[in-house]
Amino acid sequence: MQMWKRNYTVPECCASGETLISMAVVGLVDCHCHLSAPEFLETGVKAFISVTEEVKEFERVIQLSKSYPALVGPCLGIHPIQKWGSQDQHSVRLEDLEPALPFFQKYRDEIVAVGEIGLDYTPWYAPDAQHHEEQLRVFRKQVQIAKELDLPVNVHSRSAAAITIAILKEQGIQHALLHNFAGKPSVAMEGVQAGYFFSFPPAVCRNEQRVKLIKQIPMEHICLETDSPALGLHKEARNEPKNIQISCQFIAKVKGILPEKVMEVTTHNAFRLFPRIQKTLQQRITST
Repeated sequence: MQMWKRNYTVPECCASGETLISMAVVGLVDCHCHLSAPEFLETGVKAFISVTEEVKEFERVIQLSKSYPALVGPCLGIHPIQKWGSQDQHSVRLEDLEPALPFFQKYRDEIVAVGEIGLDYTPWYAPDAQHHEEQLRVFRKQVQIAKELDLPVNVHSRSAAAITIAILKEQGIQHALLHNFAGKPSVAMEGVQAGYFFSFPPAVCRNEQRVKLIKQIPMEHICLETDSPALGLHKEARNEPKNIQISCQFIAKVKGILPEKVMEVTTHNAFRLFPRIQKTLQQRITST
């Protein structure tokens, strides 16, 4: 499906007086993905917000952003589940965060957000209160880092939607993306009231519960993501950033609007949430 159109107007829900880059140049913005190789850089996606999960990924995502400076917006963060899929998989501990701390200062001027951070209270990953408390300590520490650096947060909230949003509000966070959000609509609306954004990967097409959620969240609080290489349309297939069009089309269907309108609004939302991305893209356009 052709996802481009030359002359867009700013929708009422986004009219805030900000200068927008032409949507024909920008295209779609993937607000949450895990890039590790150039083959992920697909036609049709003009900007990537690339998150990390463990400290060993930090230098890799920074180098990727240097190789593609007008395309990849790097995030640094420690995920609530460490060593995912290995025999050493465990709920995050403060000792997992400690070696990461110097990198936040080292790359403070290069990263576009702190993430992927958050809480994962899935019972088989974090079975008791002790695990929950340790995750909370790591989460709060990284939220404080984001505040000190004046950066948004890119947030994981599995089986912990209400407490995640409560912590963000408690800590005074104003700019947050709740990625692949699966909480109750009433909880989501608390985040909306706080000014937070919510993004949905292609996998939402398989989940009827998300239809109600997407219907209730206003478009001016929705972003697009793929969470590549996970959470694609088909569980057995590797997800890729080009599949962001699937999310775009699904949200358009649920909202009863054109996919082009979803692209327009979500791209504007991404720029509001990640202003360093808009600045970088503007520089790219000016230099061409």
